Amino acid sequence: MQIEVTRDVFQLAQVFTISRGSRTQAEVLTVTATQDGQTGWGECVPYARYGETLESVTVQISGFSGRWCDLPDELPAGAARNALDCALWDHAAKLAGKRVWDLLDLPSPSPEITAYTLSLDTPEAMQAQAAENAHRPLLKIKLGTPDDMPRLEAVRRGAPQTPIIIDANEGWTADVYAELAPHLIALGVKMVEQPLPAGDDDMLAEIARPLPVCADESCHDRASLPALKGKYDMVNIKLDKAGGLTEALALKAQALAEGYQVMVGCMVGSSLAMAPATILAQGVAFTDLDGPLLLAEDRKEPLIFDADGVHAPTAALWG
Repeated sequence: MQIEVTRDVFQLAQVFTISRGSRTQAEVLTVTATQDGQTGWGECVPYARYGETLESVTVQISGFSGRWCDLPDELPAGAARNALDCALWDHAAKLAGKRVWDLLDLPSPSPEITAYTLSLDTPEAMQAQAAENAHRPLLKIKLGTPDDMPRLEAVRRGAPQTPIIIDANEGWTADVYAELAPHLIALGVKMVEQPLPAGDDDMLAEIARPLPVCADESCHDRASLPALKGKYDMVNIKLDKAGGLTEALALKAQALAEGYQVMVGCMVGSSLAMAPATILAQGVAFTDLDGPLLLAEDRKEPLIFDADGVHAPTAALWG
């Protein structure tokens, strides 16, 4: 198996800001796995929050032996393992002349409604963003600052009827969340992601959770689940955290068996990064695979987004 990794840059349609900072482009790693005349493709987005860089993940990928069965032992859950796992699934599908979901004995994926994320900004700017996107079926709001309520109220004015979910990106304290929760419910918020910092979220087991709380930074793979008990109602599964489609599907099954709801999310990447997640997203409570919608440019065979949601990839893109 010949493994190659390259760095690709996709410009964003506009500056994208969360509580940790802003970006104007998505920097991704593209992996190809070639053997027996077929090449599989995968993409990952190294994330600084988890101690990853483009360079460190490239080194991890370059050191892979090429044996798929050894992948979980050679690499930890994370971006490098994700790109390799997805590239190997794509390669296996091409070699077999089938789609990945057929290899997994799963039904063909149906379109799934996806959230559209509004960038953190001034209340006035966020109201304008919300009004421009009020036609979308689900909006996701990036918060996690001392001035969140004016922003959320502005978004609700801009999109009076649209369901809203919130991502606090570890930016609140237990007291702040407890104070905000009734207001969030009154404004029609359906769920809040990661209100407290991962590793400092035990208070979620001690306070009321009047709306579902979703673990994002606190949940990576199946090994994360024991620490979430009693604190979270939902888990956000991302391929770049779980280490690929293989582990993500196993995490989804175990989380559902343990009574959690499931959200499928993404980093800001291209359609190639989202493509495997369309399989994972089938039937979940919330899907957030809007990465390509935030880009000014995408892959040559992009995913289709329409009124029915995000569609499964064509074979020309992945799988």
